[in-house]
Amino acid sequence: MWSSEEEEVGDTRTDSILGFYLLNEGNMGSNKCTMDFYDYTTGTYIRNIYGNANPSAVKELGDVGNDLRIYGNRMWAVINCSNKIEVMEARTARRVGQVNLANCRYIAFHEGYAYVTSYAGPVQINPDYEQKGMVVKIDTATLEKVDTCIVGFQPDRLDIANGKIFVANSGGYMFPNYENTVSVVDIGTFREEGRIPVAVNLHHLMADSDGQLWVSSRGDYYGNTSALFCITDPAGTPQVRRITTQAGTDLVAENMTLRGDSLYVIGTEFSYATMQNHTNYGIVNVRTRKVLTTNFITDGTDASIMEPYGIAVHPHTGEILIGDARTHVNPGTLFCFSPEGLLLWKVRTGDIPAHFAFLYER
Repeated sequence: MWSSEEEEVGDTRTDSILGFYLLNEGNMGSNKCTMDFYDYTTGTYIRNIYGNANPSAVKELGDVGNDLRIYGNRMWAVINCSNKIEVMEARTARRVGQVNLANCRYIAFHEGYAYVTSYAGPVQINPDYEQKGMVVKIDTATLEKVDTCIVGFQPDRLDIANGKIFVANSGGYMFPNYENTVSVVDIGTFREEGRIPVAVNLHHLMADSDGQLWVSSRGDYYGNTSALFCITDPAGTPQVRRITTQAGTDLVAENMTLRGDSLYVIGTEFSYATMQNHTNYGIVNVRTRKVLTTNFITDGTDASIMEPYGIAVHPHTGEILIGDARTHVNPGTLFCFSPEGLLLWKVRTGDIPAHFAFLYER
């Protein structure tokens, strides 16, 4: 299917998942966003497949790949600083079309529509930033923008549950005046109907099968540490719970993903207060809201990971994929671990491996 640079990894299997795409963010301003593909049927890792599938694309994917999702037979890549969403055939990565959207961030889907967060304004650090962010509704058949909903400042990841769209507002451009709320948007009226105060500089947000929200805070890199929160009954009477370890410490929540009742939480946080890094590879049971471990890597391989950045877990096997951003300006590394935390294989990626999308046989 591809003629790009390939590397045999050897991990093959036959089930309904054919492989996965990996979107490499690329350092801001470098136009080095690329996309790789791992083929489970052959055990082959293929680098930079978008450029090969779309040789006439100018600057290929563009500047900073911020999210990647497959919906139906199409794949959607949110390219933040290039102000666009690339829409491709899921099986071939061939370009179908493009949606122009300023400072776009994350995407979710519901009943034939895509919902995308947008900072709406320019990339600019300003404690008095005036442009609120928004969620944009896009018809997935026509790629037309059909509606917008104003939310908080610099909205990041969003999810949909119980007839509501929940949006993590970061205020990330407004240091030290970060946002601290989750917007609640009624999906029928597509209007914000309230906000839930959580913590400063929110980033990731995911709904579990019971409708609870899991929300991460980046903190402020000084007194407010990165942390993980669970919001119960978010569409009714929300209760915000801070998730801590048995020792009473916070989980660094740079990224996270759900598989069944397990929430995998990874991250490295630098504190200007202590001038030190703190890293964890945590698992939380979403039903009990208990931290099961702060390091699911059991063979010592974590010592060779410079900066855990992207994460995915194979829906069937439970194998854990970790993207190591390393220096942010050179190629990263993808690590694959068994459910028991043992290294199975690793491979070179593009710059800043961050976002995964599993390709199912249809």
